Amino acid sequence: QVQLVESGGGSVQAGGSLRLSCAASGSIFSNNAMGWYRQAPGKQRDLVAVISSSGRTNYVDSVKGRFTISRDNGKDTVYLQMNSLKSEDTAVYYCNLGIMLPSGRYGPLHWGQGTQVTVSS
Repeated sequence: QVQLVESGGGSVQAGGSLRLSCAASGSIFSNNAMGWYRQAPGKQRDLVAVISSSGRTNYVDSVKGRFTISRDNGKDTVYLQMNSLKSEDTAVYYCNLGIMLPSGRYGPLHWGQGTQVTVSS
């Protein structure tokens, strides 16, 4: 079984920063990618950032230049550094363990519990 434990959520002022962490344990394969999703109230859950097993990253346009996804050398922990936060970033953020598909799209497999990020303006 796979377990994803998230931490780092909270409330910050607009323009501030927050760093989310997610530690994965269990049946993690070397080709697993990891990603972060977010879901605001009444909206769908959208992919924000993804990092492949080789360290290649992709971001949704709205967070490019502000957010950075990274993972440790053992590929068991993923981070999301969020800078220059906006009120529009307010959402529940979910880490995910998955796989990169041949098309380049991300295939989600296992979900974290989610952590609330609130940005005040």
